[in-house]
Amino acid sequence: MGNLDGKVAFITGAARGQGRSHAIRLARDGADIIAIDLCEGVDSVTSFYEPATAEDLAETVRQVEALDRRIVAKQADVRDIDALTKAVDEGVAQLGRLDIIVANAGIFTFGSDTQKIDEQSWKDLMDINLTGVWHSYKAAADHLIASGAGGSVIIISSLAGFKGLANVAAYTATKHGVVGLMKVLANELGPHGIRVNTIHPNSIDTKMVKNSNTYKLFRPDLDDPQAEDAEPAFAGMSPMGKAWIEPIHVSNAVAWLASDQSYYVTGGQIPVDGGAAIK
Repeated sequence: MGNLDGKVAFITGAARGQGRSHAIRLARDGADIIAIDLCEGVDSVTSFYEPATAEDLAETVRQVEALDRRIVAKQADVRDIDALTKAVDEGVAQLGRLDIIVANAGIFTFGSDTQKIDEQSWKDLMDINLTGVWHSYKAAADHLIASGAGGSVIIISSLAGFKGLANVAAYTATKHGVVGLMKVLANELGPHGIRVNTIHPNSIDTKMVKNSNTYKLFRPDLDDPQAEDAEPAFAGMSPMGKAWIEPIHVSNAVAWLASDQSYYVTGGQIPVDGGAAIK
């Protein structure tokens, strides 16, 4: 018997990286999955790192089904509330209910003094990382509440939801913003027996973080820095000296917050950062 047997989880940004890891981890605990991803690029982001693809989402489906769990996967944009709501409704129609929301989808851009940030880049970050989290909740809230007590909303924030990281103003603003949304929802959903929390990872071993542009942020002295060049700087961010945290460690926290093992944990900001928030 798994901790999540009979439950259904809705996960955004599920094609690869953290989102795929969360889907597989929750499926191992018995949950069926509604998986959403844009599976295409955002113009202000594509120069930083490659976007997920439809093939990536298909691989998430394959890995969840290999665990003998059901999965409904749809391409949808968290900026488009109508498309997102339709995808969730179709998933619930097939899987029967909704118990868990994992608002994971997000983008990352950086590197400019705050007054120099491109207007479209700022807007894209707000629309995806903040409004997209609200949309993810909005599209699924009625189904979640209908399933009754024991539900869980898990929002993936960041170390940038604790700290004011220089040259990362827009991203940092969104990751602080979702903490405020979480606190409101924890108060609104508490009477329904539904918990709401944020998780705050540090640098995760995914393409969003491990790319030449991010390495350049930490090693501006090099024309073409590689992972090994940037690793000491990343490792220096946390007391545990870990440069990049494997996604499964975030997924383990997601699984705990999704389960009844964390029944009275709500309104919390859970760090998975090797202690970086306190350094």
